[in-house]
Amino acid sequence: MRILLQFPEGLKQEALKHAKKLEAEGNEVVISATPTFGACDLAIDEAKNIGAEKIVHFGHAEFHHVDFNVEYVPYDIDADLGILDRAVEPLRPYGKIGLVTTIQHMHQLDKVAGFFRANGKEVIIGKPYGFAKQGGQILGCDAGSAASTDRQVDAFVYFGGGLFHPLGALLMTSKPFLVIEPFQGTVEFIDKYREIYRKRSRGKILASVDAKNFGILATTKNGQNNMPMAKILKAKVEGAGLNAAILVSNTFDFDSINNMLEFDAFVNTACPRISIDDTDRLRKPLLSANELNEVLKIKAEMARAKA
Repeated sequence: MRILLQFPEGLKQEALKHAKKLEAEGNEVVISATPTFGACDLAIDEAKNIGAEKIVHFGHAEFHHVDFNVEYVPYDIDADLGILDRAVEPLRPYGKIGLVTTIQHMHQLDKVAGFFRANGKEVIIGKPYGFAKQGGQILGCDAGSAASTDRQVDAFVYFGGGLFHPLGALLMTSKPFLVIEPFQGTVEFIDKYREIYRKRSRGKILASVDAKNFGILATTKNGQNNMPMAKILKAKVEGAGLNAAILVSNTFDFDSINNMLEFDAFVNTACPRISIDDTDRLRKPLLSANELNEVLKIKAEMARAKA
């Protein structure tokens, strides 16, 4: 069988090892060198182009169903649970905590929950309602396991590496949010980022009020493609008497987009984190669909005030 292997950046150093193992079993193996941003970004076009019969995608669980043979190989990471002791004091004021993590630590979730229960906490693990498949699991674009319990808990606790995943959950919730980062050895509340991102969003909206030409970004990635939404937003902009065009790419090259000087603002319909995390990479405002709607609302109010 001809197999295409796909690895996220953090696991690419193990690609050769897995390729040789599969070759020893009689398979023909090719390794994708293209960056991948998750199970929403399967290398299906690459696989078809080289005649592969199967993709083996490492590091993520299934995101959505695709019409291709894909084997998902989650990558469990055993993080040191000793850091949990340092979370007891910061969480003292909160009786009910919502616990979330990433797919890499799902196998440790029960032990983390057990620790907090032994320290007098009521632990609530929310059910996902989006692309995540397991209770307590969050993705960068899907924090349903947190948002679904926002009214039930006093605080949230994220156990795992980095801030990318908990920041997404933070912006979808309203309660205090503690991040336990076992690799950096930090335990801290990240609530300050709610206001930072709120101000950043407001700034983008106000910077776009005078915009006349909007570029609607649409991706061809299988799990992020939302061309129907791009068409709806284009029609909304044009319905307001403004200009819009859909800009399509697989992976956006922001330097190239910056060369499109005719556009006054851009609107993202791909991964929702692009309009949150990548705004500084463009010279012009990069809006979410909701932020665009707010811009058009302000423009309409200004027009009525002048009438």
